[in-house]
Amino acid sequence: MNSHTFNSFDPTRVPSPCFVVDEVAVEHNLRILKHVCDESGAKCLLALKAFSMFSLAPLISRYLHGTCASGLNEARLGHEEFGGECHVYSAAFTDSEFDEIAGFADHIVFNSLHQSTRLGSRLSSAYKPLIGLRINPLHSEGANPLYDPCAPGSRLGIPITELASLAPQDPALARISGLHFHTLCEQGFEPLDRTLSVIEAALEPLLHSLKWINFGGGHHITQPDYNVAALIDRIKRFKERYDVDVYLEPGEAIAINTGVLVSTVLDVTHNDQDLAILDTSATCHMPDTLEMPYRADIFGAGPASAKAHRYRLGGQTCLAGDVMGDYSFDQPLERGQRLMFDDMSHYTMVKTSTFNGINLPSIALWNSGSDALTIIREFGYEDFKQRLS
Repeated sequence: MNSHTFNSFDPTRVPSPCFVVDEVAVEHNLRILKHVCDESGAKCLLALKAFSMFSLAPLISRYLHGTCASGLNEARLGHEEFGGECHVYSAAFTDSEFDEIAGFADHIVFNSLHQSTRLGSRLSSAYKPLIGLRINPLHSEGANPLYDPCAPGSRLGIPITELASLAPQDPALARISGLHFHTLCEQGFEPLDRTLSVIEAALEPLLHSLKWINFGGGHHITQPDYNVAALIDRIKRFKERYDVDVYLEPGEAIAINTGVLVSTVLDVTHNDQDLAILDTSATCHMPDTLEMPYRADIFGAGPASAKAHRYRLGGQTCLAGDVMGDYSFDQPLERGQRLMFDDMSHYTMVKTSTFNGINLPSIALWNSGSDALTIIREFGYEDFKQRLS
């Protein structure tokens, strides 16, 4: 299991379903990111779209430089709970949200020259944010088109060819102090290195006129096989060549291998094969298992045919496809038995829904060093109702 500190965790200690995050494992990741920043001179931001557990804000803020957000609500959360620098990007800003964001954001990144010109003109001397553009390097490194910002027809970012045709002194770039790009998804150093080479070849004159550049997210920096030394060296060389501040905004790298989703077997049935219905829903609680798709690991379970007893696991909703997958176990599953899905901190808590009125999982914080456990939040009817009208 990736979240190996949970090998000793008793899932009956928390309500079910429940996300449980190990703050020791989070701090382990944060130390690696801080090392990268200390050695390279880069700044690291928490990508709230991946992990927004603000009860850990005091810990995270000790290691990182701030947050990056995808709109007003995330930006407010970052500004109010985490502090530090607040960076905001949106595929398109509304006028009202932009005016509010501009009151506290440090960096605002636009998705088009039109929005940067029109909305940038609304900034008065009282507003402080630095203005940037998101670029599309037109260089795909992602394997899944759903998560590839550079796939053909992508709406994310200004095509690099459009910017390459402009001189650094062009009026359209008058307010621009930096660039942002994002091409990676759960990847190592080499795809970033290739992306940077493409950007440098196309935009070198512009890069020399900038103050900062954001390398985006998707970097698996805290995975054991990531080439951290190469990343540090590449950042240092880039900073020295262009005299710019470099930002990284990993989300998954902060929370990977840090948490589980505790679930309970509600019933065991049979239809051509053995089935188990859980109080956890792929649709409501683990949507990435359907969107990517991928099969989440379970502590003590194996692939469908690896162990003696095979089950198809599914949720409570009426959606026929609400299925986590086929798993096998050493012993038959029993009603009331607890299961733990591995690596459920990132891109999971942030995507939960109350479809079919299914309750949101509780949230708990565990310290694998001291064994202290705190139930941070439990959800119920009012949380479901308040999302409706």
